This record gives sequence, structure tokens and C-alpha cells, in this order.
Amino acid sequence: MEFFRIRKDIPFMKHALVFNVISLVTFLLAVFFLATKGLHFSVEFTGGTLMEVSYSEPPALEKLREALAKEGYADAQVQNFGSSRDVLIRLPNRDGIETAKVSKKVIASLGAIEGPKPEMRRVEFVGPQVGKELASDGAMALLLVIGGIVLYLAMRFEWRFAVSAIIANLHDVIIILGFFALFQWEFSLPVLAATLAVLGYSVNESVVVFDRVRETFKKKRGLTTPEVLDHAITSTISRTIITHGSTQIMVLSMLLFGGETLYYFSLALTIGICFGIYSSVLVASPLVMWLGVSREQFMQVKKEKQEIVV
Repeated sequence: MEFFRIRKDIPFMKHALVFNVISLVTFLLAVFFLATKGLHFSVEFTGGTLMEVSYSEPPALEKLREALAKEGYADAQVQNFGSSRDVLIRLPNRDGIETAKVSKKVIASLGAIEGPKPEMRRVEFVGPQVGKELASDGAMALLLVIGGIVLYLAMRFEWRFAVSAIIANLHDVIIILGFFALFQWEFSLPVLAATLAVLGYSVNESVVVFDRVRETFKKKRGLTTPEVLDHAITSTISRTIITHGSTQIMVLSMLLFGGETLYYFSLALTIGICFGIYSSVLVASPLVMWLGVSREQFMQVKKEKQEIVV
């Protein structure tokens, strides 16, 4: 399915060095912000108290935040959960305060607000040790995904494609983390899930372009390697716009109307989709070219049959 077809190939590889310099600068900035500011981890990683409170009528979340700030929880996270009458509250650990008394203190504080009274539904305590285990498990999941992608691409194509794709995809992940470090957005388990999803999403775009590269090498013998890459990218532009456009419409709806619960999840996906298109097309392809991909690597060598002497 195509919305349009571009007849003349766009010379992307002519500007390959410019694209990769931009990517390198962006990557280094992301690494700098990660090293200097670090990530603002959520309660799942740092430990704390998670409370689910229900109201008979939708409460004003700003008043709840103000009440918690007066109790010393200025960085408490208050958001709707499920419906406008259900509220999810995340509280970080505080030295000198027993976690068992936190929920009672919070309910008393919220009950003092004029309007509907809160009803406790659920309380969970996340210890620092559990948070460390989640962080290490998340890092392990990221490494396993990266290893699986490299192995898949090396088996399906060739090692040059595997190396190029994983560099481009890691570029996307680091940039997402760099944005979260720069603006100190909360890094939670949903954001980690979005980061892993971006890895798979980006490699899908790389596979589509690489498939077209392999096909073009076999069918059009008169083209040079840069011309083959230009043709492969140009011929997949319509598919890229359809796929990424429809995906971004869904993610944008979550970003605008999903509330605070889905905000950072959809924000991470939005950053990943935008940079995923850029890196898969304009970073991975030049890297393949510079690593020395050629037509001979895709042509099957014909084995000469030995004559049987009687």
C-alpha cells in the first residue's frame, strides 16, 4: 500500500556525514545530561508508598497535592487512576517515619479537605531493595533485547547490518534517557517499557530498509552502493509515513487525553518514534555503507560441478 511514489531517488547518502554529525552531537549531549543530572526515578525504583484512594465524587487533585505538601510530601505524585473518582498517590521514603503510619497520616490529611471524603482501597510499600532489583532487572531486560536484535540481524542479513542497526537503535534509547535526564521527568516502569518498545519499533524500520537494500542489490546491477541505499530509502518513504504516522496518532491521543498516568509513557514513545525514523533511515544506512557493504555479499557463489572421469 502506497499513498504516493517518488520516481526519482533522493540522494540521502550525499548528506550522510551531516546526518551522522547531528546524531553524534545529540548523542553526546544526551550522555552529558545523563552523567551530570541523572534520571529522576519513580517510587518503583527508589522505594516508597503507593496508595489507591477512592472518592464518591471527583476530587480536585491540586487541593490533594497542596495538602500533601503541607505534610512534607512536596514531591508526592497524585493522579487519577481508572476513573476521575479514583486517585493514585505515590510517596517517596522519608527518614524517621515508619511506613506503616504513612497511610494513616495521609488519609487524615486528605480527610481534612472540604468536599468528598477519601476511602482507602489499597496500600503498597516498596522497599529500596525491591527498587534496586527492579532497576537491575530492567537493565538486564534491555541488554537481552539488544543481544537478541544483534543476533537476529546478523543471521538474517550480515554482520554489517547488525552492527549498524544496533548502533542506531542504542542512539534512540540514549536520546530518550537524555531527554528524561535534562527535564528531570519521572522515569518509571511504564517509561522503561516504552524504551524497550522503541528498540523493537526502530529495528522494524531498519529491517524494512535493509530488506529493500538486499533486494535492490540483487535486481539492479548498475547501481553503486550509495545509489542502492538512496533507492531503498526513497522507495520505502510512503510506507514509513503510513506506519509511523498512524502509530503517532495513537500515541498522541494518549499524550493529550490519557492523563498523567500515560503522559510520560506516551512522551517516551513520541521521542522514540521521531528519532527512530531518523536513526533507522539516516544513521543506520550510512553506517552500513561505511562498513563496506557490497553486492558480492548477497550473491550466491555458483559451485562448479566436478566431472566424473571413468
